[in-house]
Amino acid sequence: MKTLVFASNNAHKLEEIRAILSGCFDVKSLKDIGCEVDIPETGFTFRENALQKATYVKEHFGLDCFADDSGLQVEALGGEPGVFSARYATKCGYPVEGNRDDANMNVLLEKLAGETNRKAKFSTCVALIYEGETYFFEGEVKGKIIDEKRGDGGFGYDPIFVPEGHDKTFAELGNEVKNGMSHRARAVAKLAAFLKN
Repeated sequence: MKTLVFASNNAHKLEEIRAILSGCFDVKSLKDIGCEVDIPETGFTFRENALQKATYVKEHFGLDCFADDSGLQVEALGGEPGVFSARYATKCGYPVEGNRDDANMNVLLEKLAGETNRKAKFSTCVALIYEGETYFFEGEVKGKIIDEKRGDGGFGYDPIFVPEGHDKTFAELGNEVKNGMSHRARAVAKLAAFLKN
């Protein structure tokens, strides 16, 4: 199997990606290749951040790789948290003690208090640097933000996001269902189809 580096050490993301690409590629994490640097994400879009991470790995380790950037975009908040999804509470000036995911969700729910428009979507962009060329693959899943957290699965904003066509949150649906329909799954499915061809 050919080796590909996924420019991440996020255990949840790695599990999702490896499940999707299993049997086709040996997916290595940043830790697996000895990359200890916290690669900066200074772009204003998911695409810019994904390319920044993939380019760093290619330039410093010489390996074919891909990176993703993804986040939640809430219509009533003008697309926030967007590229700041993982550090939303901090960006909004709230102290983060303990679980960062909980802090981010609490800030989002506070900002949406009394708001009737709960439309939201998760978006992902994957940047692939492969055999000297750069490619992009995107995926999204639309849904809504509910008023309170439900479910023990998933990570990030999964306990407050209900995808279209469902009445359960990503956290309640479980990884198998989520991985088959998530924004990341859709982008990586396009990546996998490209790589297999």
